[in-house]
Order: sequence, then structure tokens, then C-alpha cells
Amino acid sequence: LQLVESGGGSVQPGGSLRLSCSASGLTLTFYAVAWFRQAPGKEREGVACMSSYNNRLSYSDSVKGRFTISRDSANKMVYLQMNDLQPEDSAVYYCAAHWTGQSNRCVWADMDDWGKGTQVTVSS
Repeated sequence: LQLVESGGGSVQPGGSLRLSCSASGLTLTFYAVAWFRQAPGKEREGVACMSSYNNRLSYSDSVKGRFTISRDSANKMVYLQMNDLQPEDSAVYYCAAHWTGQSNRCVWADMDDWGKGTQVTVSS
């Protein structure tokens, strides 16, 4: 499984971006998928997670209500819609996946397939 992120860029505070993650080699049908981010000098943190079954969602408190994770019906793409972006959201954003079979669990620590990341910068 290979994951490739796109859609990063620079935006002003209050703006929006939509990140995309393309899967190649396999479909994501039985994979939990997640988005992480890492800012300079900080640890990587999970921001959004979606299970393979029932699309059960979880979000970090820092993005809840502003970010939305989703996947396409073909299970080849994962998205992260980011609204009301703030300077503290600036980071490299990574897409990740973990094979779970048919499961409603999504555990950030289980993620073991990773993309290379896309930069998001929020500044005025």
C-alpha cells in the first residue's frame, strides 16, 4: 500500500483547505485511515481517524468541529476538510492507514502505512 498526500499550501487564518490522500496498490476497504500532523519541534499528533466499518470517526480536541475526515466510495481516496484554520494548525500533515479487516476500531497508535506528508501553513 502506498499513500500520497496532496492539497497542502498556504492560507490565511480563518481559511479552508482540503487535503487528499491517494492509495495505490490496494484499496482501503478494510483499512482504518487517519490524518496526523507534525509541527516543527513538536511530536506527531493524530487529528482524525476513520474506521473501516461503519466509518466510525474520532477527532482530536484541537480540531473537533473544524476538520472532517472522509473517504470516497471506491475506497481509493481519503480526505481531510479543514475549516477555520489557525496559525497553530500549521504543520506537515500525513495520511496513514492500518489493516483491520471489518472493524469499527480506529486506533492512532496502530497506523503502520504512511504517506510522506504535505505542508500546511496558516499565516497572515
